[in-house]
Amino acid sequence: MDVNDSMATMIALDAMGGDHGPSVVIPAALSSLDQHDDLKLILVGDSARIEQELKAATADQLSRIEIQHSTQVVAMDEPPAQALRSKKDSSMRVAINMVKDNRADACVSAGNTGALMATARYVLHTLLGIDRPAINSTLPAIKGHTHMLDLGANVDCSADNLFQFAVMGSVLAGVVEDIAEPKVGLLNVGSEAIKGNEVVKSANKLLENSALNYIGFVEGDDIFCGDVDVVVCDGFVGNVALKTTEGVARLISNYGRQAFNQNIFTKIAGFLSLPALKNFKGQIDPRRYNGASLLGLRGIVIKSHGGADAFSFAHAISLAHLEAKKGVPTLIDNQLERFLL
Repeated sequence: MDVNDSMATMIALDAMGGDHGPSVVIPAALSSLDQHDDLKLILVGDSARIEQELKAATADQLSRIEIQHSTQVVAMDEPPAQALRSKKDSSMRVAINMVKDNRADACVSAGNTGALMATARYVLHTLLGIDRPAINSTLPAIKGHTHMLDLGANVDCSADNLFQFAVMGSVLAGVVEDIAEPKVGLLNVGSEAIKGNEVVKSANKLLENSALNYIGFVEGDDIFCGDVDVVVCDGFVGNVALKTTEGVARLISNYGRQAFNQNIFTKIAGFLSLPALKNFKGQIDPRRYNGASLLGLRGIVIKSHGGADAFSFAHAISLAHLEAKKGVPTLIDNQLERFLL
């Protein structure tokens, strides 16, 4: 069925990708079908394993599921070039092909990030005016959320690359957060114009002369303040910042458990604080922010964390559903001519 023949949103799921494969993807898929009445799913992978996991599905859920058998799986540590060359019938490749062939509006995979990016770029190609796709993710902030890119796809970037990332991030933040003109900042070691390397300084000039709502340089602590909607950086810096954030979150969680388990009095205090602690945990729970967008492609591809559980993977599916309903690649394409100098 051509996705354009229906009001439903069709999403292809790489059922074999990630650390857990079908045991996580299928429960997440069923949960997502309950959340979105207009959602249909194509589960790509080993049909026997998928059918085994679908035994708990309801009749309504099954009516909105299609199974596409594939014979190969991309390993989490497999070199991207090898996956691209020798895994043409992998669940990842077949799911991406469905986006290209207009059988699906989007693809979600928890598989090998490098292989996913390489395969998606090869199959779908980039939008005109975009040299390199970028990985964008959403982070919690004091006021709302912050969208940050690139988070690891492009270690070395030119000023033009950073400018293109800013355009793509601005479009996505506008769609996801429903903001007319998202505030865009360029990550730097200081807010002064003299700070930073030549690439960052050159990108700053491009952004200053653009139609974007550019607020200038931002520093690492600005990422979580909520005064900027989009933070732009190269993939090396972005990935280090993201991993540091994840590490600090685990550190805080560990220290919190230790503090409330010291003695009977701290345990009582912890029990009394439980409602507030649950609320705090929910606000910063990384599972609620799972799902990174591969922006700049002629199609929607969402990368889920490899170790995601069903709750987390369902959030990645919801992001794919939102981007498909809003037509993010088309929006980016439409804005490129306006923003590019």
